Amino acid sequence: MSELLLTRIESRGTGDNACNIAWLTVNNPTRRNALGMAGKRAIAATFNKLAQDPTLRAAVITGAGERSFIAGADIHEMKDLTPEEAEVEHTLTHTANSAIRNFPVPVIARINGYCLGFGMELAAACDLRVGVDSAKFGMPEVRVGIPSGMEAVLLPKLIGWGKAAELVYTGDIIDAQEAYRIGFLQRLVPASQLDGAVESWISSLLAGGKRVMRLQKALLRDWERMPETDGIWAGIRACVEARRTDEPRRMMEAFINRKSPKQGH
Repeated sequence: MSELLLTRIESRGTGDNACNIAWLTVNNPTRRNALGMAGKRAIAATFNKLAQDPTLRAAVITGAGERSFIAGADIHEMKDLTPEEAEVEHTLTHTANSAIRNFPVPVIARINGYCLGFGMELAAACDLRVGVDSAKFGMPEVRVGIPSGMEAVLLPKLIGWGKAAELVYTGDIIDAQEAYRIGFLQRLVPASQLDGAVESWISSLLAGGKRVMRLQKALLRDWERMPETDGIWAGIRACVEARRTDEPRRMMEAFINRKSPKQGH
């Protein structure tokens, strides 16, 4: 396992309710958790390996320390790349982010500080994003001579074409309040509440069925690339597929039979 990406598997529940939650920490705090090619390879390899765990229900990715989530790629490594080497490096950016987007269960970005360049792309590849109110966000690539590429392509759908254009053209940094206002963050919290917000999401994810959550994640990926009509039929197929096990019947029965409040009280 790469020292640049620390992984912890947390087991929860017992018997039929047993499951795992994966916690991943980008570990390069002396450079604000900026990552070069080795770190990107570690992210791709780790997520691809974890994807084989049928008991996994969610993954959380964050940065070591209290100052930074991921402050971009390693500029020291990138500075002298040839065009051929640059193709390898930028492809690794996509490979790492693609492993997250194609991960079979939801991935939460726990954004504890600077979230720049590659860090903002990786966060965009996650399903859910919560950030501390002191975090900073930006796509500063044009200021070091390269365009914002790879999973920056996700930004227009998340925050709109206008704001995406502003970020990639100017390289300006925005604060966490602006990142929340434009919809990049789904939750914005003080640092003291960051773990509680992550735990709240995990609890909600665990309330859903094990199999249906994987079907929902795959369906969301379908919606991203399909026309509306095709997405509707993909949803129909996913709902039919859910019926190939007894999970819907069991969960609907539990919902119907839930304890009702006493009349008159």
